[in-house]
Amino acid sequence: MTDPYSVLGVARTASDDDIRKAFRKLAKKHHPDLNPGDKAAEAKFKEISQANDILSDPEKRRRFDAGEIDATGQEVPPRGFYRDQGGGFGGAKYERAGPHESFVDMGGIFSEMFGQRGRAGGGGGFAFGGEDGFDVSGLPMTYSLRIPFLVAARGGKQRVNLPGGKTLDIDIPEGATDGQTLRLKGQGMPGTQGRPPGDAYVELHVEPHAFFEARDNDIHVEVPVTPTEAVLGGRIRVPTVGGAVMLNVPAGSNTGSSLRLKGRGLLDRKSGQRGDQYVKLKVVMPEQPDAALKEFLEKWEGGRAYDPRQSMEQFT
Repeated sequence: MTDPYSVLGVARTASDDDIRKAFRKLAKKHHPDLNPGDKAAEAKFKEISQANDILSDPEKRRRFDAGEIDATGQEVPPRGFYRDQGGGFGGAKYERAGPHESFVDMGGIFSEMFGQRGRAGGGGGFAFGGEDGFDVSGLPMTYSLRIPFLVAARGGKQRVNLPGGKTLDIDIPEGATDGQTLRLKGQGMPGTQGRPPGDAYVELHVEPHAFFEARDNDIHVEVPVTPTEAVLGGRIRVPTVGGAVMLNVPAGSNTGSSLRLKGRGLLDRKSGQRGDQYVKLKVVMPEQPDAALKEFLEKWEGGRAYDPRQSMEQFT
């Protein structure tokens, strides 16, 4: 993957706010919902999402800058680390599971490391002896799973691919958050000598939405309105994470006016309460104003009676 700073078009000294703004700008341009069927836009969106995943997390950014992880978030092994020495035990190396790596043949590894030393008791999850010279419980596996914004908000099923071609549909809880980890009992590495398998841990990464923005449990969205709706007021249809609702626009509204939809935000799983949705209005003129509108504005004396830029003069 390309350097995440280059992907987002920011300097290595960029502030958190610079990174957030750069990502939002690119995400809106390349989001699949706004580019249906465009494979190039979809690939670009995944690339900028992964770059933002690294740079928006202070610890991941620090580790990337220090060379401890690469641009995909994977660990960079020190020189002389095992996997730099070609070949594995019994021809088995390691395999990728999402952005993580896990050893395939743990039995071969433990046999090579410990050999036939006889059975050892105690904890630690393994003991030596038996036909293969060891007895080990399954080890945990970790995965990283990207999920759509609305799946995280509403909950639902999402498919994860496990090693060996196995697939598993997991339940994403309503109100899932970025970085949340789900435990899948018994879906980790298989045990040996009849011992139980380990668990799998799936770290969720929530993809950005084309127009919804989450801030804690609140949702913020910018909604365009016509000049008629802004001046005279009226009821408009507004999207929310739970479906479209009708919203009253007060007469005399302007670009930047903010309206609240109580309880239309994200579920807080700890408190059981929902956040709110804040709707920021944006007055949008028709692309091709008709003759009647042009004629009205030419004769409208009130349009010449105020200067909306007057407050800017003190800064020039």
